[in-house]
Amino acid sequence: QVQLVESGGGLVQAGGSLRLSCTPSGNIRSIRAMGWYRQPPGKQRELVAIITSGGTTNYVGSVKGRFTISRDMAKNVMLLQMSSLNVEDTGVYYCFADLVGQPGYYWGQGTQVTVSS
Repeated sequence: QVQLVESGGGLVQAGGSLRLSCTPSGNIRSIRAMGWYRQPPGKQRELVAIITSGGTTNYVGSVKGRFTISRDMAKNVMLLQMSSLNVEDTGVYYCFADLVGQPGYYWGQGTQVTVSS
């Protein structure tokens, strides 16, 4: 299993930027993909971005060109660089990890991102 610790959320004005970090510990060699979900107020959780162990990335359409997901293996951290933020990006952002041979995802505790107009 793995443990995930997130940081970097906060309050930002529309048009601004934030960077979220997620640091895994435990059985990190079994991680085949990591990424971020978010849950806007009153809405369901949605996938935002994902990066595989091979470096392949994918994004939900609404964030393409604005968000960049990356993983620094040397520093053992996954990052989500968010730019040109708008109020629709507001929500709790959850880091997740998908492990080889295990069903479901491991989740971080969530970090709040609030974009003001």
